[in-house]
Amino acid sequence: MARTRAADFEEKQRGILDRAAQVFAEQGMERASMSQIAAVAQVSKALLYHYYPSKDALIFAIIITHLEELDAKIEAAEDPALPPPQQLRKLVGTVLESYRGADNQHKVQLNATAALSDEQKAEITTLERGIVKRFSVVLDQINPGLNTCERPLLVPVTMSLFGMMNWVYMWFKDGGRISREDYADVATTLILEGIKAVR
Repeated sequence: MARTRAADFEEKQRGILDRAAQVFAEQGMERASMSQIAAVAQVSKALLYHYYPSKDALIFAIIITHLEELDAKIEAAEDPALPPPQQLRKLVGTVLESYRGADNQHKVQLNATAALSDEQKAEITTLERGIVKRFSVVLDQINPGLNTCERPLLVPVTMSLFGMMNWVYMWFKDGGRISREDYADVATTLILEGIKAVR
């Protein structure tokens, strides 16, 4: 007979992922241990292994959960009724808001792929490409000239935008002089004005 899940299974699982991301971000992927993670998460090592049989499985779960949640929020924010520039601003704002409180998960995503199997990397890459595609579709609507055979610049421009968003955790501080909304305006404006000159 299959073992039923505890009522708080998902809550415990999420707590473990959040605390594990904290440990990995602070200690690094190599130095962090399952014992440290169990202690910070305030669960037994046996329970930790019940949820995640290995450190690699835990790292993968942190990344894939982070990306799936991000993708779901971006999908929910998509609004074809908006003019493309406004769509872009909404998507940028959604990403930056989704990154609030997720610096540890973001660091794991950027630094931990070497610890993963090829199959896990492929699953992550597929999800990442889907997220990027949501933005490139809007950018293509704004400037179809970016996507030509002679000069295929749509991907470089899209990835430049992600560079601005993905590295914001390195310098941005909540409560500082610029808000996430302010920076969403800045990043969107840089792209919208910049692609006018990209040929």
